[in-house]
Amino acid sequence: MFVTPETIKQMEERFGAPRHAEFHIPILTKEFERIKSSQKEGRRHDVTLYIVKDRKIAVIAKPFYPPGMYRAPSGGLNPGEDFVEGARREALEETGCEIELERFLLTTHVDFVELPGRERKIEWNSYVFQARYVSGDFNFTDTHEIREVRLAELSEFEKYSQIMRDMPIGGLHYRAALHDTVKELLVIE
Repeated sequence: MFVTPETIKQMEERFGAPRHAEFHIPILTKEFERIKSSQKEGRRHDVTLYIVKDRKIAVIAKPFYPPGMYRAPSGGLNPGEDFVEGARREALEETGCEIELERFLLTTHVDFVELPGRERKIEWNSYVFQARYVSGDFNFTDTHEIREVRLAELSEFEKYSQIMRDMPIGGLHYRAALHDTVKELLVIE
């Protein structure tokens, strides 16, 4: 198992008790199959990182994103990998930066439900953290999944969320909902 209830309890003890949110997101069959294929070894989670540097947040764009659309980096832990080390690894791969986790902001449970009229669903969980930039040059190494990394003002997330909602991709609708929920929880000093 990648993330156990005991792991989450340990993260809460170290980084604070997160808020919890539930989502029900319709997706088309093509997207259902793509998400299903990402569930190697039964994975059904991601760690999403809101990395703060100089009062801005590190955001990524995937190769298929339209110009002007970004989101917080995220990725999966490997089986048996320490949660904190896995989060640090994902941040380094996707942003080229070393980080320190600061606050456990949010846990989510989402049901991705295949449409039209199918009964198949994928259950997914996100563990969302605020992290502090420590060092790095934003030269990410995951060039297969990441096209660009930049720093953004929190106010820009509203525009990113709107672009995501305008696209016919349920996973992006979910990321927009995460942005909307997390912006109330971030503490940017």
